[in-house]
Amino acid sequence: MSKPEGAALRYPFEAPAPGQAMQIAPGVRWIRLPMPFRLDHINVWAVDTDDGWVLVDTGLNDPNTVAAWLALMDQGALARPLQGVYATHMHPDHIGLAGWFTRRAGVPLSMSRLEYLTCRVMHADTSREAPPDGVLFYRRAGWSPAAIENYRSRFGSFGKQIHALPDSFRRLQDDEVLQWGRHAWQVVATAGHSPEHVCFYCPDLKLLISGDQVLPRISSNVSVFANEPQANPLKEWYASLDKLHRQIPDDVLVLPSHNEPFYGLHKRLLSLRAGTTEALERLCQQLRGGPQRIVDVFPALFRRPIGEQDGQQLGLATGEAVACMNYLIVERAVQCTVDADGVAWYAQAS
Repeated sequence: MSKPEGAALRYPFEAPAPGQAMQIAPGVRWIRLPMPFRLDHINVWAVDTDDGWVLVDTGLNDPNTVAAWLALMDQGALARPLQGVYATHMHPDHIGLAGWFTRRAGVPLSMSRLEYLTCRVMHADTSREAPPDGVLFYRRAGWSPAAIENYRSRFGSFGKQIHALPDSFRRLQDDEVLQWGRHAWQVVATAGHSPEHVCFYCPDLKLLISGDQVLPRISSNVSVFANEPQANPLKEWYASLDKLHRQIPDDVLVLPSHNEPFYGLHKRLLSLRAGTTEALERLCQQLRGGPQRIVDVFPALFRRPIGEQDGQQLGLATGEAVACMNYLIVERAVQCTVDADGVAWYAQAS
């Protein structure tokens, strides 16, 4: 929802070729892996240790990503032993191969508790029939019968993009300090995009591995899902942006999961907050015209049309719109009523 920052930030590196490793700081390598989506890549990070290296995020569980990793680990610095896998959060592009790596190398997976447990729950939904609560959630948002049938057919696909996680993990906690080789890295817990996302900050190298919490050219999806329909992730998102602004210096090189590493952290944090606030203002302006369903307010929030043909995009847009409405309800700017058909209508609070 936020505006692209563009030239206001400084990008010191061009991206490496897909499946190649580029050193961007002493002992820190940037690897870009392809993805078969509109967002066609993810950045992952390899950090040297005394006896090998650790990996931050993994890429998807698909044959192309596995082939890229086998080639990378066949030569150079990554031919040394892998010492551990660290995950910023539980989305498939970040944790898809965590189980493959940990079993192959006999090393632990480290991530926050909520991310690990949430991923295990969602993986258990693989091939399961869509739950009634999910159908009610999307009917409430104003989805058509055809869109709901598409949801039914797609439900349970999350686990197909993830190699089964190991049965145990090492918990990462906010403010914990990790020693990766000669440098200490601080765990910084954030929320909004996912339940307990973590970033990694190295004061010595002036680096911040930001995951999806801070991206330079796009904004992260902040959504409500059917399993917690009254959640308020947007409030958590705002709090996390403020936390990073307080705790992380502006002169760090930000290493994001998508797009390119950049300087200008504080400017980007302010831009993300301002962009979201502007979207909320547009949403309130649209509601002045009368009660609206979730599917009616997409034009106020998104630059491109959201159609029913792309079920994934429709789901993401719906989750983000519900997050905005839930935030405004808590702020007492919006009120909601549900009609006899189970559809929610939102209006300005009286």
